[in-house]
Amino acid sequence: MAGALPAAIVATLFSTGVVKAAGRAAGPLPAAGNVSRDMNGHWVGTWAAAPQLTEPANMPPPPFTQGNVVFANSTLRQTVHVSIGGRHVRLRISNAYGGADLPITMVSVGRPMGGRAGVSAIEPGTSRPVTFDGRRSIDIPVGALMVSDPLDFPVAAGSNLTVTMYLATGQASADITSHPGSRTTSYMIAGNHVDDQDLPGATAADHWYFLSGVEAWSAGDAAAVVMIGDSLTDGRGSTTNGNDRWPDQLFTRLQSSRDTAGVAILNQALGGNRVLHDGLGPNVLARLDRDVLAQSGARWLIVFEGVNDIGTADPTEAAQKQVTADLIAAYQQIITRAHAVGIRVYGATITPFGGNAMYDDPQGYREAAREAVNEWIRTSHQFDAVLDFDKAVRDPQNPRQITPAFDSGDHLHLNPAGYHALAAAVPVGLFTEASTLAGFGFR
Repeated sequence: MAGALPAAIVATLFSTGVVKAAGRAAGPLPAAGNVSRDMNGHWVGTWAAAPQLTEPANMPPPPFTQGNVVFANSTLRQTVHVSIGGRHVRLRISNAYGGADLPITMVSVGRPMGGRAGVSAIEPGTSRPVTFDGRRSIDIPVGALMVSDPLDFPVAAGSNLTVTMYLATGQASADITSHPGSRTTSYMIAGNHVDDQDLPGATAADHWYFLSGVEAWSAGDAAAVVMIGDSLTDGRGSTTNGNDRWPDQLFTRLQSSRDTAGVAILNQALGGNRVLHDGLGPNVLARLDRDVLAQSGARWLIVFEGVNDIGTADPTEAAQKQVTADLIAAYQQIITRAHAVGIRVYGATITPFGGNAMYDDPQGYREAAREAVNEWIRTSHQFDAVLDFDKAVRDPQNPRQITPAFDSGDHLHLNPAGYHALAAAVPVGLFTEASTLAGFGFR
């Protein structure tokens, strides 16, 4: 229908509030506006960060943490790197792990100075207020997620967005929600500076707090691929503020083709995460509903996780055979649950860790488990496709180790060149409309 409506009529519908999000007639809308689902579009996640309970070492530094109060009378400015663009955006703010309600006094979005990630300044005149049901302030209950009103704020594909929050009273708990492995610099300063162009003297920290997603109102054929993973997907070894993790580099490849230019990237990795057991963040089976199945516009899932399960299991033959069997059973559960809501699942083989001081045991039991899991991923035909990340980065002369040119130095994590190799190993044809036409079959 949108294609048949003149632009002037469409603009009038949005500005006057004749059309609401559910397509119902309505009176005037809040200043943030609203978007009709009847106008050949839908919400698609364009950026995400999996929330987790903040560890003591990753809490905001004093004075932003004072006993059981965090960010009292404080402004927090963060930048995020969106994937697909859109005319309208909305934010997802999480209090999943907060020990008390999260009272946010006001939020704004703006364009970072020079379009760069990890900067404290925004372009003059770009700050726009964000509302929740028409209100600037919102209290997010313990364990809850709040989605903002749609905001008429065009974002370009692959651009950076600045989100600034002010908390007048702060969160009354030492338990707060964050994503520690942001690889992006955030800024915090005392007082209300939500609309300030810059934050001179602000304290910098390479973590994201509270913000868990950005959605864009996108064309009807736009969709998202979700990555579930650990620090290898979260980007350890990548460049701070460089956005050169392998999902970022895959997005660049997708943008180069008209057939995949509408595919968004939702990186839901957590450093130290495991498939089977809690560790740094909840296990994959526990967070699958929230971090994958509940994501707007999710159509594909890449599973690249399991190395921490193998690496933290005892280096004995019995323990490694058990973790191998348990990982295979867990992968099958992930596939079953994703297929139930129409999401295709692609499995990535586990990359080498030979020479890593923590995971590489002398007897090679963990290496045997890695090879057994990878063999199942490659040959079981349970995944809808296989991404052979192991083959992409292993040293041909020593397949138990990463190619030296791709090694960040710890023989487990990759550098930007290694992450480029992972991105290059993903066939972009897996994310076209044709890839979703066939059924899943009976498994």
